[in-house]
Amino acid sequence: MAEGFLPICREDMERRGISQMDFVYVCGDAYVDHPSFGAAIITRVLEAHGYTVGIISQPDWRDQKSITEFGVPRLGFFVSAGNMDSMVNHYTVSKKRRKTDAFTPGGVMGKRPDYAAVVYGNLIRRVYKNTPIILGGIEASLRRLAHYDYWSDRLKRSILLDSGADLISYGMGERSVIEIAEALESGIGVKDITFIPGTVFKTKSLENIYDAVVLPSYEKLKADRLNYAESFYTQYCNTDPFLGKCLAEPYGEHLYVVQNPPQKPLSMEEMDEVYRYPYMRTWHPSYEKAGGVPAIQEVKFSLVSNRGCFGGCSFCALTFHQGRIIQARSHESLLAEAKEMTKDKDFKGYIHDVGGPTANFRYPSCEKQMTKGVCKNRQCLFPKPCENLGADHEDYVQLLRKLRSLPKVKKVFIRSGIRFDYVMADKKDTFLKELCGHHVSGQLKVAPEHVSDRVLKRMGKPSNQVYQAFVQKYNNMNKKLHKDQYLVPYLMSSHPGSTLKDAVLLAEHIRELGYMPEQVQDFYPTPSTISTCMYYTGVDPRDMTSVYVPKDPHEKAMQRALIQYQNPKNYELVFEALKKCKRMDLVGYGKECLIRPKQGDTKSPKRERIKKKKTIRNIHKKKQ
Repeated sequence: MAEGFLPICREDMERRGISQMDFVYVCGDAYVDHPSFGAAIITRVLEAHGYTVGIISQPDWRDQKSITEFGVPRLGFFVSAGNMDSMVNHYTVSKKRRKTDAFTPGGVMGKRPDYAAVVYGNLIRRVYKNTPIILGGIEASLRRLAHYDYWSDRLKRSILLDSGADLISYGMGERSVIEIAEALESGIGVKDITFIPGTVFKTKSLENIYDAVVLPSYEKLKADRLNYAESFYTQYCNTDPFLGKCLAEPYGEHLYVVQNPPQKPLSMEEMDEVYRYPYMRTWHPSYEKAGGVPAIQEVKFSLVSNRGCFGGCSFCALTFHQGRIIQARSHESLLAEAKEMTKDKDFKGYIHDVGGPTANFRYPSCEKQMTKGVCKNRQCLFPKPCENLGADHEDYVQLLRKLRSLPKVKKVFIRSGIRFDYVMADKKDTFLKELCGHHVSGQLKVAPEHVSDRVLKRMGKPSNQVYQAFVQKYNNMNKKLHKDQYLVPYLMSSHPGSTLKDAVLLAEHIRELGYMPEQVQDFYPTPSTISTCMYYTGVDPRDMTSVYVPKDPHEKAMQRALIQYQNPKNYELVFEALKKCKRMDLVGYGKECLIRPKQGDTKSPKRERIKKKKTIRNIHKKKQ
């Protein structure tokens, strides 16, 4: 038995003197006992509340015996596909199979099935007919109601129905899993657990459901995509734990999938407790021969200081999963974890990150949110910062100062990304000065995503003018501090609303920057985002206006190639795109051009100029 880790086999269970597990946690990831892994947090929460938990990581879904390691659990199974949706884990945006899996020992691909939560749920149900099954994790959370599935290109039912499970614990889950456990412990049948916030259940009648909003039926959603757009926006407007309504989605005449409002956000004390559990902070020793689990390298020496995001980017699923209300840990909690980190034999003096979904969010965006919730039809930062926004970095600055003053700490980086529009909304420059002076390693990564305001509007991002103002401010601060540091912008191609002309505009912007981005993200339609809804329906669910959606693979390739127009491999695609947009003025030898003319092209701009000059010279000679 690996000392300190939770049991992963019957032998571990018996050595602990456990005759029957209370719960068995089945996960698509390898077992890494670190608070950046959802499985570690949920199993430690259950353990802290007195429940025994066995972990079955990456069971062989083709063999029913793989799910019987601990026998039948006393209370039930918790099931998660892992830290990522299994389809995102397996496939690129072009639907090509990825070669490695960072959440598997040795990075080996193929240790979990496609649609893992569904497969694991059905595997368990075949073996254990009556044992409660509760789904959790990002895959189940974002597929909790009918959803567009990019990989099959169709609208799918709630994952609760396809998996054979009894309940979904959506969102971060610390509260709901304990309430579920306590209900089961008290003898309440799993089919009667219909009252817990942050859960989804199925029922044959809405008779006992109070104040539910009935969504269009699954049949209506399939019949008309506009119905889905309206339904999705209703869901989006009910992601707040204080204002959210109970949502009921009909399937046929006598079946409903019902989503309770989200669980309440954790207080600072509760957040501290979650991160105070005795995590081993590494992979299970049984993976040593395979070389360990690669995913931990990115987070081993990083600190999670917050969760939630009020940024509201259209292409991000955080609103559906973590919510818009910021929950933060105390300085004391983070400093204690950092001190433990410095004792690790592999620690070299560098804390790689202090952040979360957005690093520089440490408070709710305004005072009312922790008691009255977030505004349903308004965003905190988009299209411009709300007048009630409290843009203040003082707490974050103090935290960073304390961390970098710790013994053995040489440098504290911020790598999880900052919201530059939030920085611009802060009337004080203290954070920007601290950032440039102490927390950037030559390059700061930011996410303007695009330069076309028309596209940025669909993305839920600030206008290009805001980003340009931040660039100027960042450069001025570095100049003032005598620092030679740069910005590395994340850019996205083929987002709904982006035409080929918008992509050309972005390429021209990159030309002005004078560098070629190494990484370009094609828009990836993952479940439960506004952008994915636009991709599927062709309308923006916020106002039901029509949106251009680039779906043709060749056009998407051209949009992507334009962002990396300097790469010789992209020449033909860039040339074709410029020709199609009637922007052949960008083909030539001038500074304003993106690419040179094709060899032998007699109609290239330079050849035309030379030909014109020769003609003029010949005319002059004849006159003489």
